[in-house]
Amino acid sequence: MKNTIKGSDGKLRCKWCAATPEYMNYHDTEWGFPVRDDLRLFEKICLEGFQSGLSWRTILAKRENFRKAFKNFNIDKVAKFNQKDVDRLLKDEGIIRHRGKIEATINNAKMAKKIIQEYGSLTTYFWNFEPNRKNLKKPQSQTVSAESIALSKDLKKRGWKFVGPTTVFAFMQAMGLINDHVEDCFIRTKVNNSKKIKNIQN
Repeated sequence: MKNTIKGSDGKLRCKWCAATPEYMNYHDTEWGFPVRDDLRLFEKICLEGFQSGLSWRTILAKRENFRKAFKNFNIDKVAKFNQKDVDRLLKDEGIIRHRGKIEATINNAKMAKKIIQEYGSLTTYFWNFEPNRKNLKKPQSQTVSAESIALSKDLKKRGWKFVGPTTVFAFMQAMGLINDHVEDCFIRTKVNNSKKIKNIQN
């Protein structure tokens, strides 16, 4: 119970989603559900990079602004961004105006295209790093894993930036490669069921 909170509907949820009202819907409808869509995967790993040193609440509040600024994280379009785009984004008060993170996003779009060319999709590449459930520790008891370290190392080798092991682990949690909802959270079962359906479809 100490890792959960009871919502107005009487259901138990991960305690962290009570930190701010915006987290509740994000927790119930997005966090941890398996994602096998290249644009969503690319968007999320970019936003995790922008979150570095900040709270997810800050990023979540600006997410629509980020989508507008980065052409809905269309990989081909972002890969074509140039210095004029960097200058434009540095003046955009709706996003995090950090030159390094902006330039990293553009760079990572170019690197993502190479992965897609090699693997067919980002989905195939990222899900190769899905950990064995038997090797996972107690939910929300770690901020890195052997798989996030391996993925981070491989991405860096491929030229990606702002993809440290902790950032990558948060990405894996959010995109469902890891179901890190605590045991008593009612969403945990929904995520597991969703993952089973996704596996059957694939």
